[in-house]
Amino acid sequence: MVKGMEHVAIFAADTKKLTDWYKDMFGLREVYNNGKGTIFLAFESGDMIEFCMAAEPMLAATDKTAGIRHLALAIDDDKFDAMVEKLKADGVKVITDVVVSPKGIKTFFFADPEGNISHLIMRPEPLV
Repeated sequence: MVKGMEHVAIFAADTKKLTDWYKDMFGLREVYNNGKGTIFLAFESGDMIEFCMAAEPMLAATDKTAGIRHLALAIDDDKFDAMVEKLKADGVKVITDVVVSPKGIKTFFFADPEGNISHLIMRPEPLV
């Protein structure tokens, strides 16, 4: 049986620039760099994002286009608002500003410097 998801990959026009942004913004640590444009960054949890050099430009897509459309980044409630402000101060494109569901789930959708969509999510009660 599959144990879980080890990493997701983002193909980037400039992996160095994009990984530097993710490290600075979210405190990720570099765990692998092949020196040719493939870099793995890890979260505190051990979950990883692999960054690879893109051979072609990104196709136009919206947050509702079919396929994988976002990374959901879990964050504690006491850090949520500060991270939203940090992202906005950095000038990210806001896709959907902060929404709080009736169950208290907070989300904030944004695009990274290369246009990849992510969102912060804070769940008062985990799904699993």
